[in-house]
Amino acid sequence: MADHGSTGSHMQDYDAHKSTYEGFLKGSVVLTLICLYLLVALVAFRFVSNWNVLLGFAGLILGILATLIDARAGKNWFLSGGLLVIFGLITAVAVA
Repeated sequence: MADHGSTGSHMQDYDAHKSTYEGFLKGSVVLTLICLYLLVALVAFRFVSNWNVLLGFAGLILGILATLIDARAGKNWFLSGGLLVIFGLITAVAVA
């Protein structure tokens, strides 16, 4: 009969698949957050009358840094999510 490998081989494959899946999920969250920061920055560039470039680029740069910090820190996305809400609120107040 054919040898289908030992149980240790299957466990190593499972760990590799699990780490790949977790990396894919983390990358998806990072990409989504960066796209949301870009969307708010584009709104700031277009609709804010004073200091639009400064507000847009500052929020975009700080948002990307916060997202990278959260990605390296672990599974909590509180810093980048909170900063996104604050950036959106500041942009909304500046538009009005």
